[in-house]
Amino acid sequence: MTNNNSVMVEKRGQALWISINRPDKRNAINGDVVAGIAKGYRDAHDDADVRVIVLTGTGDKAFCAGADLQATGAAFAFDFSKPNVDYADLLRLSQNATKPSIARVGGVCMAGGMGPFCMTDIAVAADHVMFGLPGVKVGVFPMQVMSLLQEIAPRRLINEWALTGEPFDARTAQAAGLLNYVVPAAELDARVDWLIGRIVDKSPTAIRRGKYAMRAIASMSFDESIAYTESQIALLAMTEDAREGLKVFGEKRKPSWPGR
Repeated sequence: MTNNNSVMVEKRGQALWISINRPDKRNAINGDVVAGIAKGYRDAHDDADVRVIVLTGTGDKAFCAGADLQATGAAFAFDFSKPNVDYADLLRLSQNATKPSIARVGGVCMAGGMGPFCMTDIAVAADHVMFGLPGVKVGVFPMQVMSLLQEIAPRRLINEWALTGEPFDARTAQAAGLLNYVVPAAELDARVDWLIGRIVDKSPTAIRRGKYAMRAIASMSFDESIAYTESQIALLAMTEDAREGLKVFGEKRKPSWPGR
């Protein structure tokens, strides 16, 4: 296990768990949290044995309550000579990731915390969890979160959440497409473990190339994306994992993925 105090990174089997570790601050985001999550993502991609990333928050009160709005004013302090913001760079990093990720949401997920939540591929939450974009209540707006959120949830709902700042519950989040599963808190870890199990026994090469392709075609027209993907499936068919997949199907046995 490694950590920078604000984020714990722990390898559990073939899953790398990244936990925001500021429970006394409702796992609020500061510079160390952003840096810690980013390092966890990089470590996961540098370790060939890691097959899935789990992003969560320590304790049962909060996944992430957003930016740390303590009296120092650091959350609203920017170096205006620098065109890129570290938090935005973290969201960029997540979108270019080629390993799958799961958000394990055991407590409140608000404001800037919706960014790390939305940057994962699959999301599971306890049924008591509340979500929200309360930026307008403190004179700001969920600017960077919108970049990911608009690809997941319907526009009318985003409008309401962002313009009113009012919170919404886990069932509403699921109905909006933000969550794959809503479960009782006592079943949260079991559902996450089930998902991990469904991922780590599949072809890592297929997942890696698949995530890369999904990212590539996101902004393409149908004609562009179909031309791109027809070449991608041809390349995928030449991988060692694809050859193993064909053998497994014929021999009716469990696969042993080369990962190549």
